[in-house]
Amino acid sequence: MLADNDVRSSTGNSNSLPLRGEGGVGGRRMMIPMRMRSRAVLVLLAVIAPLLLSACSKKRPPVVTTRQPARTLPTPAPLPEPAPEAGPDVRPMDESQPMGEDFTVSDPSGEGGPLADIHFDYDQASLTDEARGILEKHALWMQNHREARVMVEGHCDERGTVEYNLALGNQRAQVARDYLASLGVAADRLRTTSYGKERPLDPGHDEAAWARNRRAHFAVSR
Repeated sequence: MLADNDVRSSTGNSNSLPLRGEGGVGGRRMMIPMRMRSRAVLVLLAVIAPLLLSACSKKRPPVVTTRQPARTLPTPAPLPEPAPEAGPDVRPMDESQPMGEDFTVSDPSGEGGPLADIHFDYDQASLTDEARGILEKHALWMQNHREARVMVEGHCDERGTVEYNLALGNQRAQVARDYLASLGVAADRLRTTSYGKERPLDPGHDEAAWARNRRAHFAVSR
């Protein structure tokens, strides 16, 4: 009977594990139930889980990125502005020409002087391109000689009546004066007169002489 009881006690509960006592060899073996073992595992998990969660919940330190400062390129120096080009009304003065108040005047008869004559076509009082170019030079000269005064004389060749040529000479003087004024010469520095055919520059009686006498002359005074 005892052997049977021992067999039942050793095999009757399959959920128990044999343990030796503190007495060492030959000590009495103790059996721990499966429920107690499960509880021990649960207690161990309950202790470890908070530790794992606290370790995971720790924030990583923020990543600090350092950017290199942007390179500032040097500002290029401004280019010098180009010098303005000389326009058609701005021409350099010839060094040989008198400057300021140093200029010669016409003789008492009105002839001579620093300003050249302009010429007209037969029976015309309109300016030619050549005449405009000469008058532009005259306007520049007068702007550089503020004390100069000009009498614009209208002349004609010998053909035609005296009255007709006086009127034609007056038209030629007026058109020359108006063009000078349009170029900036003060109107109070300009006067006009007409001599018609009374004062021919060339006493000849051919086409060459007549062409020289169809003119506007500029008598300069102070």
